[in-house]
Amino acid sequence: MLSKLKNLKVLITAGPTREYLDPVRFISNESTGKMGYAIADFLYKNGADVTLISGPVSITSTIPLKKIVQVKSANQMFEACKIYFDTTDVAIFSAAVADYKPKFQSNCKIKKTAEVSMVEFVKNIDLALEFGKVKIGKQISIGFALETNDVLENATKKLQSKNFDSIILNSPKEGEGFGFDTNKIAILKKEGNIKFFSLKSKQEVAIDIINELVEIL
Repeated sequence: MLSKLKNLKVLITAGPTREYLDPVRFISNESTGKMGYAIADFLYKNGADVTLISGPVSITSTIPLKKIVQVKSANQMFEACKIYFDTTDVAIFSAAVADYKPKFQSNCKIKKTAEVSMVEFVKNIDLALEFGKVKIGKQISIGFALETNDVLENATKKLQSKNFDSIILNSPKEGEGFGFDTNKIAILKKEGNIKFFSLKSKQEVAIDIINELVEIL
């Protein structure tokens, strides 16, 4: 079955993004990129042609450096994905892309001048939504949904609106998501069926995700 991965062109996003307020301060999230990198490593080891678009992380990978594109912001990640998406067979959007960014970015370090400082935010581009609009029939896309409430309802909306073939559900619970070496997922397919998995290492979870991908292939 894994022979289907041979020479498959796979685009993967991983890690967080940083949205800068000034040259030294930014907003981000707890994502370490471990899940996306585990998926990318497993695919690469099984013959896939992997391109990894990575936010700022501290991970050693088996993937050649020339196949890893380092970015920081959501916009940089979007622009990098645009280069590869048209020729991609499978896109896996595992990065935790910031939903918002500061409306204005200061060129100089912001000084502490008042008791209260207000920051205005604007929406970031939604990578998966934009690529879902231009995805063609032969392409497969897989997304991730980290939810704290109404998990199945919110994940279903995301799967449909972003034209995913399946979506990986996980949570911010202790040991299950950001910052941990383990994860507990469920996989929801566009047909509506869902499969639940036990808590496992992220390397084992990567295998479960790729096995589901192989079934789609």
